[in-house]
Amino acid sequence: MAQDQSAPPLTGTRLLLAGFVLALTNFMVVLDTTIANVSVPHISGGLGVSPTQGTWVVTSYSVAEAICVPLTGWLVRRFGTIKLFLAAMIGFAVFSALCGLASSLTGMVAFRIGQGFCGGPLMPLTQTLLIMIFPPKQRAAAMGVWAMTTVTAPILGPILGGTISDSWSWPWIFYINLPIAIFCIVGVFVLLRQSETKTEIVPIDKTGLVLMIVWIAALQLMLDLGREHDWLGSSFIVGCAVIAAIGFVTFLIWELTAGNPIVDLRVFRHRGFSVAVTALAFSFGTFFASVVIIPQWLQSTMGYTATDAGHITAFNGVLAIVFSPIVAKLSNKVDPRALVCFGIFWLGLTSILRTFWFSSADFWILALPQLVQGIGMPFFFIPLTIIALGAVNPDETASAAGVMSFLRTLAAAIGTSIGSTLWLNGAQQNRAELTNVLNNGDQVIASAVQHGMTAEQGRGLIERLVDQESFALATNHLFALAALIFFVSAAIIWLAPRPARPVDPSAAH
Repeated sequence: MAQDQSAPPLTGTRLLLAGFVLALTNFMVVLDTTIANVSVPHISGGLGVSPTQGTWVVTSYSVAEAICVPLTGWLVRRFGTIKLFLAAMIGFAVFSALCGLASSLTGMVAFRIGQGFCGGPLMPLTQTLLIMIFPPKQRAAAMGVWAMTTVTAPILGPILGGTISDSWSWPWIFYINLPIAIFCIVGVFVLLRQSETKTEIVPIDKTGLVLMIVWIAALQLMLDLGREHDWLGSSFIVGCAVIAAIGFVTFLIWELTAGNPIVDLRVFRHRGFSVAVTALAFSFGTFFASVVIIPQWLQSTMGYTATDAGHITAFNGVLAIVFSPIVAKLSNKVDPRALVCFGIFWLGLTSILRTFWFSSADFWILALPQLVQGIGMPFFFIPLTIIALGAVNPDETASAAGVMSFLRTLAAAIGTSIGSTLWLNGAQQNRAELTNVLNNGDQVIASAVQHGMTAEQGRGLIERLVDQESFALATNHLFALAALIFFVSAAIIWLAPRPARPVDPSAAH
C-alpha cells in the first residue's frame, strides 16, 4: 500500500488518542465475528427460521469479508487510506443498524453481507495506519496493543452477545456498534485526515473479481441450502455445485495468468506457504465451526441461557492471552514448525476431551476443554504466520498476507456450514436409532403416570430425553472428526521447510 510519509507525524496525546481509536476500531470489527455466535438461537427465533438458517448470519458475514479483503490494497491505492477507512466505518455503522432492524432472514443476510464488505478492509487498515503514524521505536508497542485487541475481542464477543441477547434483545448486539463507530469516525477525521496517502489510477482485475464472487457465492449457497434441498436430489443444488466447480477452475486459470490478479495465487509456488495455508485453512475452519456449534447445542438442548453459553465459549481465549507473549519469544528460538505442530495437536487433544461430553454435564465439565484449548491457540497462529510469510520473497509478503487472510476467513464460513450440516444430520440419525432401540417406551410412560404425570407428559419426557442424547452423541462424533482433522494438519506442517529469513508476524492481518 502506497503511503505518504510527508504529513507531519503525530506526537504526544494526539498520537496516543489516534492509536486508541484505531485499536478500538479493530476491536469492534473482530468482536463482530463472534458476538453473533451465541445469539444465533435468539436471532433464529426472532426471524422465525430454523437454527441451521440462523447460522447464515455468521457465514454471510465471513464470506463477504473474505471477498473484500483482497480488494483492500487496490482500494487504498485508488482512494487513499483515510478516505477508505472513513467510508468503510460509515458503511459498517449503517449496515449494523440495518441488521438490528431486519425483520426477515433475507434482509438480515443481505445486511450482514454489507457489514462484512465494509468490515473486511478495516482490520488491515487499522494495522497499516498504526504502522504509518507511530515512529519506528514505538511501532512494536503499538502493534502489541493492536494484537491484544485481536485476542481479547473474541473472548468478550460471546459474553457480550449472550448477556445482551438475554438481558435486552438480539438487535442490540448490532446497535452497540453505532456509538463506537461514530466515535472512531470522528476521531480518525479529526486526528488523521492530514495523513492521507497518495492515490493513483490503478487497474483492477474485474474478471478475477467477478469469477471469485461467482464461485464463492455458489459454493456457499450449496453448503448452506444443501441439507434443506436434499443435496444432489435438487437441481438447484446441483446447479450451484457445477457453477462453483467451473467457476473455481476458471478463477484459478485466470488468476495464474493475469497481469494484475485480484488474488496473487503465484505465492503458492512456495512449498512452505502452500503447506502453511493448507494447515491454516483446515485447522481454522474446524476451530471456527466449533465456536458456532457449541453455543447452539448448549442453548437448544442443554437448557443454557445465551449468557451462560457465552461464558463457556469465552474461556477459549483466557489462556491464549497468557501464552501469546511466551510464544512470541519462543518463535525466535525454536523451530516454528515444532510450535505449530504442538499448537494444532493440542487443539486435537482438547477436541478429544469434548468427545466425553454428555447431556447432563455441568458447567465446568463443558468449560474445562474450552479453557485448556487456549494454550494451543497462540502456538498455532503466530508461528504459522512466520512459516507462511517466511517462505515467500520479501516483495511478496503483502500479497501472501492477503491470501492468508482471504483463505482463513473463507475457511471459517465453509467450516461452519459443513460442521452445522454434519452435526444436524448426525443428531437426526442418532434420534432415529435411539427411537428404534427404545423398546421400553410404554414402560417409561407407565412409570411416569404412576408418578403423577399424564401419558402425554410421559411421551414428552421421552422425546426430550431422546433429543438431548441425540445431539450429545452428534456433538461427540463431530469433535472426534475435528480431532482427526487437527492431528492430520499438525502432521503436514512438517512438509514445509524451516523459514529461511526472519518475519514480522504483524505483517499478517
